Amino acid sequence: MLILVVGLALAFDYINGFHDTANAVATVVSTGVLGPRTAVLFAAAANFVGAFLSVGVAKTIGGDIADPKTITQLVVAAALVGAIAWDLWTWYYGIPSSSSHALIGGIVGAVWCHRVIHGGPAGESIWTLVTSDGVIKTLKGLVLSPLFGFVGGLFLMIVLTWLVVRMRPTVVNRAFRVLQLVSSGFMAVAHGSNDAQKAMGIITMALATYLAAQGTPMTDLHVPTWVIVSCATAMALGTAAGGWRIMKTMGQRIIKLRPINGFAAETSAATVILAATYLHTPVSTTHVISSCIMGVGASKRVSAVRWGVARSMFIAWVLTIPISAAISAGIYALLSLVL
Repeated sequence: MLILVVGLALAFDYINGFHDTANAVATVVSTGVLGPRTAVLFAAAANFVGAFLSVGVAKTIGGDIADPKTITQLVVAAALVGAIAWDLWTWYYGIPSSSSHALIGGIVGAVWCHRVIHGGPAGESIWTLVTSDGVIKTLKGLVLSPLFGFVGGLFLMIVLTWLVVRMRPTVVNRAFRVLQLVSSGFMAVAHGSNDAQKAMGIITMALATYLAAQGTPMTDLHVPTWVIVSCATAMALGTAAGGWRIMKTMGQRIIKLRPINGFAAETSAATVILAATYLHTPVSTTHVISSCIMGVGASKRVSAVRWGVARSMFIAWVLTIPISAAISAGIYALLSLVL
């Protein structure tokens, strides 16, 4: 079961990579700064580097939602399957949803179902689970990170517009085509720093669960080096595989982007994501870059943003945690009958 869970976690990390490729490269591709193949390979390398920046988010995922000593490998497996199912469904329909929150929902749903069937620690209820430090931190990130992204994108775009207002459009485009290479790399590193840690956390949770079952529980939730390298590699490979359906939504359907818009969106998004990584908060890079693109579009005029697309994305954001939780709970219930 431990080997199965590690395999599922790496599969989730790979899917997260190609599902979220658009987060780092949609703007740079849609503005014509880089070709699609070059852009995704560039993003894959930067994702790999970003995965080594921190393990704080991994510890939040692995130990702050549910105590690994009170759950089983089957719980972790069901959580991963639920998250993967939601990711693949939203990828198929080109909906930018959050792999991060799908995983959080999966963990909550599987743990809840496990405790309904088998009971939990004395005095613990479902309320204890949904108000755990990890869930509260995640929900704060879910609400605040898109708001900061929207405001950041709006503010930075206004500042940049003031700075270039007297320059010729051709000069502005030429300059920001170069700068957007930097901002795209910045965004890809930030993406790796937060998203790769989700799979690191789930594998570490599985290891802690295994050791607890063997009577040698972890005294401190430690993320092994091989887990960091494996997850960084899986995410980089997934990013290199590309996620073209979502890239079209992110790069073309929200607003029409120019190089200066792409630079503003990527820079503000990367800043928000790295701040969240520093605070050990799992956030959705999809939510953040999408809201930054909306903020950049709103700096022109409110009607510049295609709010119908934004509304569909918002609905997916709201539904991600409860639906992935329900899927994982159902999968755990079925598996517990046969295993």
